[in-house]
Amino acid sequence: MPILRPTLLASAAALSLSVHAAPDLDTLTATQAAADICAGRLTSEALVSAAIERAKARPDLNAFITLDEAGAMKAARVVDAARKRGGKCKPLEGVPVVVKDNIGVAGLPATAGTPALKDYVPKADAPVAAKLRAAGAIVLGKTNLHELAFGISGYNTAFKTGAEPGVRNAYDATKIAGGSSSGNGAALGARIVSIGVGTDTGGSVRIPCALNGCAALRPTVGRYSQKGIAPISHTRDTAGPMAVAMADVALLDRVIAGGRPLEAADLHKLRLGVTPSMLANLDPDTQAAYDGAVAKMKAAGVTIVDVEMPKLADLNGAIGFPVALYEAYDDMVKFLATTGTGITIADLARQISSPDVKATYDAFVIPRKLPGPDNTVVDARPAYEAAMKTARPALQKLYKETFARHKLDALVFPTVPKVAIAANPESSSLANFVAYIQNTDPGSNAGIPGLQIPIALGASSKLPVGLELDGPAGSDRKLIAIGLALEDVFGRLPAPKR
Repeated sequence: MPILRPTLLASAAALSLSVHAAPDLDTLTATQAAADICAGRLTSEALVSAAIERAKARPDLNAFITLDEAGAMKAARVVDAARKRGGKCKPLEGVPVVVKDNIGVAGLPATAGTPALKDYVPKADAPVAAKLRAAGAIVLGKTNLHELAFGISGYNTAFKTGAEPGVRNAYDATKIAGGSSSGNGAALGARIVSIGVGTDTGGSVRIPCALNGCAALRPTVGRYSQKGIAPISHTRDTAGPMAVAMADVALLDRVIAGGRPLEAADLHKLRLGVTPSMLANLDPDTQAAYDGAVAKMKAAGVTIVDVEMPKLADLNGAIGFPVALYEAYDDMVKFLATTGTGITIADLARQISSPDVKATYDAFVIPRKLPGPDNTVVDARPAYEAAMKTARPALQKLYKETFARHKLDALVFPTVPKVAIAANPESSSLANFVAYIQNTDPGSNAGIPGLQIPIALGASSKLPVGLELDGPAGSDRKLIAIGLALEDVFGRLPAPKR
C-alpha cells in the first residue's frame, strides 16, 4: 500500500471536505454552483439538501406552495451519478431553482395561488420550465404568489406554511414580500436558492426583487414563451428571470432565450435618463438610496441626463386597467379550456380566497367592466379598444422618441417608491397597488424590457431598495450588460441576519 505524504493527505482531506461540506448559500451563486458541481468540488445532493433544509427552516415566509423534497433529491442524485461518469456539463447542472406556481412544471401542482386549481397537475413543462430542466436545473418547488398574480403585496390567504397568511419579506417577516412573484422574492432574499423564474404583468418580478434584495429582468414582451402559464393579459404578460446575482440573471436569460455570454458594459459610454414623474412619492429611505446610487454612477463615469416625458402618466392610465382587466377574462377562459384544468372561469372565481382578488374578479373581470366615475362601472370593451388602437401606440412612440432624442441607453429610477410595508389585509388595498406600480407599470404597458437591481438597505428600515433600468424594445441583453457593470458599483446586498 503506498504511503501518502502529509501534504497529499492534507490535500485529499481538503478535497473531501470541499465536496461534502454544506455550501454557503448566503454567498453561492448559481453560476459558481454549476461550475463547482461540474468540477467535482460540490455535489448536487449537498446543494439541494442544504436548500431544502433552509426552506423548511423558514415556514414563516410562506414562500412555497409545493416543496418537492423527494423529487429534487432524486434528481440531484441522478446528476451526481452522471458526473461520476464524466462528460459535458450543462449550464445549470444540478442547481436548484424555484418556479412561480402559475408556471407549469410536469408532475407538480400549478395552482396559480388559487384554491380552484389546487389539484391541477400539468402533464408537460411550460416551455420556460422545459428550458431550465434541459439546462440541468432541478426544480426545488413551486412558489407562492399573490392569488392569480393579481396584486403587488403577496398577501395570499389561500396557501400558507407559517402561522400567519401572506408571503413574508426575507429581511423582516412582518413585512410584505411584494408581488406577484412573492414566493420567489422571499426564497431568493432568504438565500434558500439563488435563482428563480416568475412572471411580470405590471411589475411582478421587479417589485418582489426590489423588496427582497434580488435582481430581475422583465424581458421585452414576446421574447419568452407564455405557453403553459396561467395568464392575466397576453399583451402585457411575460415570464422573467429572478436571481440573487446579476451573473445568474444573465445565465438564466441565456438558457431561456439563447445568446452568447455577456461582458459588463463600459460605464463611461453609458447614458441614462431621469424623468421627474418617476421620482415622485419616494419615502426617505428610497430617496436617500436613490440619490446615493446616482452619485455612485456618476463617479463611475455614467452620464445622467434629465428628460421630460409629457403625458406619460395619462397614456399609461389609459392602458393599464383597461388592458389587464379586459384581457383577463378571455385569456383565462382559453387557458382553463386548453390546459386540461377541468374547471370553468365561473368555478375559478367562486373559489377565490383573497378578498382583494375576489372583488376584482367579481366586479370587473367576470362582468367585463371597468371602474367608472362616482363608484360606477362601465363596459370595458370601448376603453380596451381605445387603449390598443391609440394609447398604447402613443406610449410606445413616446418611449422610442425619448430614447432616440437623448441618445439614451436606458431610463433609470427607483423600482418602487417605498420599502416593504406591513403584511396584513390592508397591504392589498388599491391605494397600495397603485403606489407600488407607479414606476414599473409604464414600461410594462409599452412592452419594453426592465431590469431591477438592488442598491442598498434603507438607512432607517434596513430593508432592501431597488433601482430599475428600462430600455428600448429588444435591448434586453444590453440591459443585462449594464446590470453586470452596475452590480460592481453597488455591490450585492448582505444576506438577512439569522
